Amino acid sequence: MSGSSICPEWEPVSRDEWRGVWIFIEAFEGEVSEASLQLLNPGRKIADKIKTDLVGVILGHNIKHLVNEPIYYGAEKVIYVDDPRLSTYTPEVYAETLVTLIRKYKPEILLAAGTLRGREMIPYVANTLRAGITADCTDFDVDANTRDLIMIRPPFGATLLAHIRAPERRPQLSTVRPNVFKLPQKDTSRKGEIIEEKVEIPKPRIKLISTEEVKVEEVPIEKAEIIVSGGRGLGSPDGFKLLEKLAELLGGVVAGSRKAVDAGWIPHEKQVGQTGKSVKASLYIAVGISGAAQHLFGIREAGIVVAINNDPEAPIFENADYGIVADYREAIPALIEEIMMRKNK
Repeated sequence: MSGSSICPEWEPVSRDEWRGVWIFIEAFEGEVSEASLQLLNPGRKIADKIKTDLVGVILGHNIKHLVNEPIYYGAEKVIYVDDPRLSTYTPEVYAETLVTLIRKYKPEILLAAGTLRGREMIPYVANTLRAGITADCTDFDVDANTRDLIMIRPPFGATLLAHIRAPERRPQLSTVRPNVFKLPQKDTSRKGEIIEEKVEIPKPRIKLISTEEVKVEEVPIEKAEIIVSGGRGLGSPDGFKLLEKLAELLGGVVAGSRKAVDAGWIPHEKQVGQTGKSVKASLYIAVGISGAAQHLFGIREAGIVVAINNDPEAPIFENADYGIVADYREAIPALIEEIMMRKNK
């Protein structure tokens, strides 16, 4: 693996000198990312097991009002860099800034949410530090004796779980699938140590010319409370028109399985599953979805799962709270009629 083009060559010191569990907290438009705060949940368990501090790290500009948020959710310390040169996100600049902090404090573990930014930036950090990285993790364990982090993720197919460790390198880096871990309970009475760092920010090699905000009319599926999701069993993209009516009536959003996405019936950003998004809806209605392991992985944090499928042997029924064996073209209109009748009353 070649070194970063913006960072000097560097060999890690003895692993015995590394201590601390860091969570990279994304800050964007004056708010912290919930996906980042979720990582304070597994981070807390890891830190307790190896008896070390849990630290939140925030980079950005005009972020001082956010620095207590990781403390409220379980961190003992927060290290932050507030600099105008970080007002625009650039992966290599953010990575170099984070590398500078890592070299100074030597955390043995760094977790980051597997968002677009996390997936893009953390590999820069791993490359520069000659450290391994495991992406898209869904669980963790730690060897209390060796302090090796055991990173657990589903390989392609999601039919088993891979347990990965990097015993010879520090820090141990991982990106984590959003919505797999629950957000810790917030306690605004918690106190912690806040450390402001001034570091040399590298000049970016690219220049942002302009930005354009893309307005999203509905809630993203990863944040939706009610989801009506369709699969290949709908037979055609026209089936999603029925699902949209039901979702609108329930105040929810429409999503789909990978097969529906591959068929071009619904956009990828609405895909639920291992290669899509994990959801934590309170109500998830799966229509015409067989229930492959890859899809089930994406709904394991859902509250109530309702399955509608004309195949009584479909695996989805084994993982649903309620099941309806019927043609969706009959079941969905009946549901819509019943809901409208109850609403009118």
